[in-house]
Amino acid sequence: MWIIELLVVLVFIFLGARLGSIGIGFAGGLGVLVLALVFGLKPGDIPIDVILIIMSVIAAIATMQVAGGLDYLVELAERILRSNPKYITFLAPLVTYTMTIFAGTGLTAFSTLPVIAEVAKREGIRPSRPLSVATIASQIAITASPISAAVVFLAGALEPVGVGYVELLVICIPTTFVAVMLTAFVANLLGKDLKDDPIYQDRLAKGLVTMPTEEEKQQRELPPGAKISVLIFLIAIIAVVCYAMAISSTVGLIEDPVLKRDAAIMTFMLAAATAIALFCKIDCSKVLNAATFKSGMSACICVLGVAWLGTTFVAAHIEEINVFAGNLLESKPWLLAVVLFFAAMLLYSQAATTRALMPAAIALGVSPVAAIAAFAAVSALFVLPTYPTLLAAIEFDDTGSTRIGKYVFNHPFLIPGIICITLAVTFGFLFAPLVLKLF
Repeated sequence: MWIIELLVVLVFIFLGARLGSIGIGFAGGLGVLVLALVFGLKPGDIPIDVILIIMSVIAAIATMQVAGGLDYLVELAERILRSNPKYITFLAPLVTYTMTIFAGTGLTAFSTLPVIAEVAKREGIRPSRPLSVATIASQIAITASPISAAVVFLAGALEPVGVGYVELLVICIPTTFVAVMLTAFVANLLGKDLKDDPIYQDRLAKGLVTMPTEEEKQQRELPPGAKISVLIFLIAIIAVVCYAMAISSTVGLIEDPVLKRDAAIMTFMLAAATAIALFCKIDCSKVLNAATFKSGMSACICVLGVAWLGTTFVAAHIEEINVFAGNLLESKPWLLAVVLFFAAMLLYSQAATTRALMPAAIALGVSPVAAIAAFAAVSALFVLPTYPTLLAAIEFDDTGSTRIGKYVFNHPFLIPGIICITLAVTFGFLFAPLVLKLF
């Protein structure tokens, strides 16, 4: 029966993937309904903590966007990308990785993708190289962002086994960053040079490629409060990290804190949104129409449906899972990364994948080292070329170098993505034991 129920789960995940966007959350909720009423399974725990963190962080980011803060960050990113165009394949992932670490969402990459495509084309560099690795960097950086829901949830799941928020960040930030930059070296060698690409030459001959002029991009006029909003948001992030360190068992400056870590993140983010609204004098009603707010609320529905579907199935069959996977993961802990990789491919969310599978893995006795090392694998959102940032990268590249092949899976994001996750997981297994010994 559990095999049939697993097939039901997969069917509704596939249905959600076909619907796209927020549809995967809708389908997840329908899957829970079917499992409950048809198969008699008790609905699993709703991932309320993850959803509330996403909502509060997105509220602050959207408020910053209305104040012009995201435009200011994009302007800084553009200056970096245009300053050394020959190194665009290395600078592009550096920019998108940093912006995701800072914002806690990979959707910030949207704003830089057209600049990356333009600079690469101007230099005669195959745009698929920087676009692919920059998109992958924006996804894997979620597993290293201090305010991402995935990181916060995993930190909470690891606390009972003696690993805290600070140790998790100390491991994940360097391992994912080094993996991204090494992947950039590989990506710089993939595909034919632009001048030798027959598809590009054909599109160029047909007038389908817009060649950039030498004129510099016009500077956008930023609202007066743009820089202030970024400063407030940065202060809030620093406050979150410092407070989490202060209440951690490692530092222990605050014992038995009244405000727990998850609540602290929510309150600091909402406080930042309040400060931005007051000091930058924005119309709060405009926050509801901000692109980041809409994307963030869509992500909440996706996490609600998909993670709830996953926890419903896992909770109902935890004993069978223990028997089947316990000994296997104990002898081959790297298999957890494989499981997370394929789950993320279907769940389309780092937070949803973490919420659905990590508690079960830790309950099976997977070591903290293995759990942290495998964590980067929840970023495998690039396998199916239907994720928003992947589609945007394809649309922004009119040279045709960033394209989906006729076999669907043969797209320019697959190889860099697999390499990046493999490197991050490998470095995690090497680096995590050293860090945990120090702490």
